[in-house]
Amino acid sequence: MDWGKIESILIFTSILISFLAIGIIFENIALNRILKSIKKDSNFAELKVILDSLRKPIILWFVLLGIIVSINIKKVEVEKFHIEAIKKIIISLFIFSLTHVLSQSISKIIEAYMRKREIGTLPATSLIENVIKVVIYTIGILIILQLLGISITPILTTLGVGGLAVALALQSTLSNFFAGLQILASKQIRSGDYIKLDSGEEGYVVDITWRNIIILTLQNNIIFIPNSKIINSSITNFSMPDKELAVPVNVGISYQSDLKKVEQITKEVAKEVMKEVDGGVPEFEPLIRFHTFGDFSINFTVILRAKEFNYRSILIHEFIKRLHEKYKKEGIEIPFPIRTVYLKSEKQN
Repeated sequence: MDWGKIESILIFTSILISFLAIGIIFENIALNRILKSIKKDSNFAELKVILDSLRKPIILWFVLLGIIVSINIKKVEVEKFHIEAIKKIIISLFIFSLTHVLSQSISKIIEAYMRKREIGTLPATSLIENVIKVVIYTIGILIILQLLGISITPILTTLGVGGLAVALALQSTLSNFFAGLQILASKQIRSGDYIKLDSGEEGYVVDITWRNIIILTLQNNIIFIPNSKIINSSITNFSMPDKELAVPVNVGISYQSDLKKVEQITKEVAKEVMKEVDGGVPEFEPLIRFHTFGDFSINFTVILRAKEFNYRSILIHEFIKRLHEKYKKEGIEIPFPIRTVYLKSEKQN
């Protein structure tokens, strides 16, 4: 029995288990304590994201460190050729895991920063997150290939030639991708905005992906619209320059009505709705403008104001209901359409 090999295996195993245990302890105790201590402090938001990303790879790093330590001990018998190969594999695994940590951390930090500030070069969307991840992973893989002695120059050349062929084959996909980047760069559409296309689709922007914009309608359905279509469409963004928007309501009263009294009562109801109904802007002064002598009524428009688009319907609903009740109490008539029909009869011979 070769006791030397057995001793070598035991030493290697004990060191590996020791570093694994240290990694688990560090991840479950030290890392958790640090996260708890900075959890409520907004000044450490970026550090918290990085530490969260370290939860899984930290144990792997301790194991890799344990392997490095064990193969450098004289009593652990490993051939020199194998040592060099193991070191390259370990460094490659470390770089790849570090690449993963960086891609997760940087994308989350940028997303959190943009959502917090609502400023920056680009709004936070999965498209930006995916682009960042692809760039970081590409750099990490190229570094690993260079470390393993694989020349990356032919690979870059092949990617250049192959990229041209792929670009020709995927014109539609690339068109949507670059259209998505253009949408983000223009900052005219952001996640959370309520938009309406000239083709009729409307809803809240949930996300801007590499291929399409995802819209959530008020009926709780999802619409997927290609980015290239968005670029070539006329769009109304109800969330810009800010989310508050005017809510016009058309009303008609009879010609016998006292217009001053109508204006006063209508404004009282409108103010009541603004203050009492959820989604109204309490400090807004409602506007009333008479504008038309209609066929059977004097028509005017009442301008309310909503905090955002999805409050429009409830504000209109409550205003019409309360205004109808108030007009009924005050004896103000909302006339029905009137049509006079003349019948002409001819004597038959």
